[in-house]
Amino acid sequence: MISNWLAAALARRNIHYGWVMVGVTFLAALISAGTVGAPGVFIVPLQKEFGWSTAEISSALSIRLILFGLMAPFAAALLNRYGLRNVTLTAQLVVVSGLLASLFMTEVWQLVLLWGVVVGVGTGMTAMVLGATIATRWFVLTASVATGQLLFLPALAAITDRVGWRFALALVCMMLGAAAFAVLMLMRDRPGDVGQRPFGDQGTDPLPAPPPSTAPIAAVALGTLRDCSKSPVFWVLFATFFICGASTNGLVQVHLIPMCLDFGIPQVQAASLLAAMGVFDFVGTIVSGWLSDRYDNRWLLFWYYGLRGLSLLFLPFTDFTFYGLSLFAVFYGLDWIATVPPTVRLTAQRFGAERANLVFGWIFAGHQLGAGAAAFGAGLSRTVYATYLPAFFIAGALCIVAALIVLTITRPAKVPTAVAA
Repeated sequence: MISNWLAAALARRNIHYGWVMVGVTFLAALISAGTVGAPGVFIVPLQKEFGWSTAEISSALSIRLILFGLMAPFAAALLNRYGLRNVTLTAQLVVVSGLLASLFMTEVWQLVLLWGVVVGVGTGMTAMVLGATIATRWFVLTASVATGQLLFLPALAAITDRVGWRFALALVCMMLGAAAFAVLMLMRDRPGDVGQRPFGDQGTDPLPAPPPSTAPIAAVALGTLRDCSKSPVFWVLFATFFICGASTNGLVQVHLIPMCLDFGIPQVQAASLLAAMGVFDFVGTIVSGWLSDRYDNRWLLFWYYGLRGLSLLFLPFTDFTFYGLSLFAVFYGLDWIATVPPTVRLTAQRFGAERANLVFGWIFAGHQLGAGAAAFGAGLSRTVYATYLPAFFIAGALCIVAALIVLTITRPAKVPTAVAA
């Protein structure tokens, strides 16, 4: 296979194959995340062509976001059972199939089926758990997810304005196809597959792959939920992440562009605003990871949710001027995914490193339930009241609530040294 040849060629130059994994996983995550964010660009064109209401279109996007989250607890078990490459490749092919079929849709139920169910399940087969799995085997990759959802939007918006949404969607499918080819050719499950040990491991012989798990996937995921649901900390993290999803993916990512159009801002300019948020998000996520290792994660979340709430409450008062929107993009962008590192760290502290990924999968499901609720609720607000502003006020207020309830998590009891030994 080309991966074995490439690994040997790089090894002769003292380059670990993990760097290839960095590249291919980053590419796959970037393009897949761009696919998740793309439908926000297509809301207005679909309304003009088919006459569908914002609430109808938002219902499909809401289902997609919810399924994306509900699949997360099962994604870790799928990756462990069938391997990174097989699951990632299958997920990309499912998404491409759904998007290609949607080029010929004419009814709103087809939108719900393809963009809601098919794309939701396909993207959820890896979700954020792929990055967590890669982190334990190769490298840490996190920020590409939210950044990818934002950086592709200006290009998609420009293509949609000039030649239509179908051409933009076809471009997304081509990018997914390229990522799938890279995954097929280069992605391997473990360092041992190319005769190496994990990067930084000073051993000589490749580590053998662990025996495959025989436990049913549903049993593993649901058993984790049964155990962690007995802890109040789980429900606090679940609730705050529900609000996190409602104030990011479901609201801003889906509805900011059409709301800007309501205020006379061109679609390409509005998409560029989201792209600017993606740049600041990249910086904010890295800084948040550094802070999470050094400071109380409860207080970090308090400030993150509090500042996000204030920025959302401030947005309607910007009058959607260049200066006001730029200020919003900076503060909101820095906070977009800054909540993830401290939430993951609190999860690992309270539920153990071995089960952290599975527990976080259920917490992330709460994130996407909030995203789905906000996607539909904001669309309903636009349809009923002809404005998105009530949804932004509600999201801002909920962030303030999240900032307060996260402080109800008590510090973990310190274990005496003698007992720990």
